[in-house]
Amino acid sequence: MATHARARLLDTAEQLFYAEGIRAVGVERILAESGVGRASFYRHFPGKDELVVAVLTRRDQNWRDWLAARVAEHGGRPLNLFDALAERFARADFRGCAFINTMVETADPDSPAHQVAAAHKREVTRYVAGLLEADGRPAADAADLARRLVLLMDGAIVTALREGGTAPAAEARDVAAALLTNPCAAPADDA
Repeated sequence: MATHARARLLDTAEQLFYAEGIRAVGVERILAESGVGRASFYRHFPGKDELVVAVLTRRDQNWRDWLAARVAEHGGRPLNLFDALAERFARADFRGCAFINTMVETADPDSPAHQVAAAHKREVTRYVAGLLEADGRPAADAADLARRLVLLMDGAIVTALREGGTAPAAEARDVAAALLTNPCAAPADDA
């Protein structure tokens, strides 16, 4: 079944790209591990670049759905973002953020993969702004605070990858709590 082959290709590529990196994993490896033939691969994807974009597009939606569900489960407040991240950091297969990793590997900001990764970060920022608005922040303040919270989230992700463990999520949560208590304490743009 064609849909089943496409799903196996996406599942296999996502797992391998996240674990080992996009550049490190070739089409041959994906074919071997997925059990999908070359002709079937090319019926679904013109090449590896298109597979990468499809993987990232699917992962974007799945990850944002996961984040929203976990934040809601923890209480639905902005600081619960960091509780969700702590869960992620505790997983044995945690390898950082697939989207940050993609931007590092595909340094060309005009590449389709880089654009999908950047769009993911914009969507996460919109989601965080929505959480802040639901928590009573005016829209203009929410947009600015959302950028700062996503900066803390990204920093916690990279730190957790470097150091291991969940402590970076707790530390970022503490900084976020201080920021939410006193948003004017953040440094000015010209600092």
